[in-house]
Amino acid sequence: MNKITLGSKEVANYQTPYVIAEIGANHNGDMELAKKMILSAKEAGADCVKFQSWTPTSLVSKEEYERNQTYNDSKKKHFGSLKEMVEKYALTEAQHRELKDFCDSHNIAFASSPFSKEEADLLNRLNVDFFKIASMDINYIDFIKHVASFKKPIILSTGMATLAEIEKAIEACRSVGNEQIILLHCISIYPPEYKDIHLNNISMLQQAFNLPVGFSDHTIGTSIPLASVALGSCLIEKHFTLDKDLPGWDHEISANPEELKIICTESKNIVSSLGSFTRSVSEAEENKKERFRRSIVIKSNLPKGHVLTREDLTAKRPGTQIPPNEIQYVVGRILKTNMEEDSLLKWENLI
Repeated sequence: MNKITLGSKEVANYQTPYVIAEIGANHNGDMELAKKMILSAKEAGADCVKFQSWTPTSLVSKEEYERNQTYNDSKKKHFGSLKEMVEKYALTEAQHRELKDFCDSHNIAFASSPFSKEEADLLNRLNVDFFKIASMDINYIDFIKHVASFKKPIILSTGMATLAEIEKAIEACRSVGNEQIILLHCISIYPPEYKDIHLNNISMLQQAFNLPVGFSDHTIGTSIPLASVALGSCLIEKHFTLDKDLPGWDHEISANPEELKIICTESKNIVSSLGSFTRSVSEAEENKKERFRRSIVIKSNLPKGHVLTREDLTAKRPGTQIPPNEIQYVVGRILKTNMEEDSLLKWENLI
C-alpha cells in the first residue's frame, strides 16, 4: 500500500509530508501550556499535535522507580525523581478529552502514543485518526496486535529495531487485518550524532517493505528533517516546545515555533522542487535560450567569396542564429556577402 489517509490528508512517499508536532510530555503537566503549544503548532503549519498516554502504573515498574532511572541523553537537570516526573507528566482521561476537544475546535489533529491497552482503548474512544507505536514497543507484539485491531492507521517507529523486528511488527498488524501501516525511520538517541542518523535507511525501508516511510527526528535544528523530505519521507515527527530551556525530558532537543514553521514551509518547497524523473526543459528555460546561449560569430572582416575555416569563427551571445554545435556545417562554406568583424553569421550569408 503506497498511500495512507490520516484524517483528511493523504500520506505517501514523495508527497508533502504530514507534520506531527510531538508535544509528548513537554506540556510539563500544565494544561494551559499544552493549549498554547497546540495553538503555536497550528500557526506554524503542523498537521497534528501528538502527546503520550501513560499512567504512573502502566509504564514503569516499582523496581525501575526505586532505581530512579533516567531516559534521555540530556544533561539538563529535572525537578525531581523519575516517579515524581511520571506522575506530573501523566495525562488523566479527562485531560485527554479536554485536549482532544481543544484540537478539534482549532482544526488540528490530536494524537497520542499509548503505552498500555487501556490507554489505546481510551484513544480509540476519542476517535483519533491514527495510532503511533513508540520505538520501545516494536517488539511488544501482543500490544501491537491490540492497537492494530482497531483497524485505524498504525505508525510504527523503528528506533533500536532490527529489520527482523520491524518485519514481525508489520506482520502483527497484518495478522489482525490491518494493512494501513506507516514506518518511521528513527534513531532513539537525544540527540544522535550525524554519523549515526543514516537517512538512507528511509529509501531502504521503502524498498524493503513497500510501505510509506517517514522520519521521527531527534536532531537539533531543521536541516536533517528537511533532508529526509528529499528522500521521500512521507511524514515528519519532530519534538516541539515553546522554550528549549524549560525543565523536562525533551525540551532541549525539540523544535521551537520558528523551527517548526521552517520545517512545515520548506518541506513543501522541497517536494515541489523534486519534480519528475523525466528530463524536460521548462517554458521559462526555453525562453532564456536566445539570451543565454551563443551563435557563431565572424572573428575578423572577411570578403565575399571567402572559404570559411575554424580559425575564422568563434561563438558569442545571443543564441539567435547558427548554434556553435553546428560549426561543422559552416566550415568549408563560401561567404555570399562581405562580413564585418564580430558579426553573427546567418545561413543566408553562405553560398
